[in-house]
Amino acid sequence: MVKRLANNQTIKEVIEELIAAYHIGDKLNQTKVIGLWDSVVGKMIARETTHLYIKNRILYVKLNSPAMREELGYARTKLIKSLNKAAGTEVIDDIAFV
Repeated sequence: MVKRLANNQTIKEVIEELIAAYHIGDKLNQTKVIGLWDSVVGKMIARETTHLYIKNRILYVKLNSPAMREELGYARTKLIKSLNKAAGTEVIDDIAFV
C-alpha cells in the first residue's frame, strides 16, 4: 500500500504515486494507444478493424479486409510513429496486421 506522506498533496500527485506503486503505467499507456487507434487511422480504416491488443510492445490489429491489411502494411512505420506521438510516449515498437 502507498504510504501517505502529507495532507497537502494534489490529486495528480496521489494518482501518480498509485500508478507507480501498482506498476500499471505500461498498461495505462497501452490502453491509451488502443483508444487512439480510431482517431489516428480515421473512420474508414477503424470500421474494418475488429480487434486490437498489445503484447510484448507489438500492436496486433485484426482487419476484415485483406486489401486493407496489405495497404496498412506499407504505412506501418508511419502508424507506429503517429500512435506513439499521440500517446506521448513510446508504447509500441511494431504493428502486426492479422
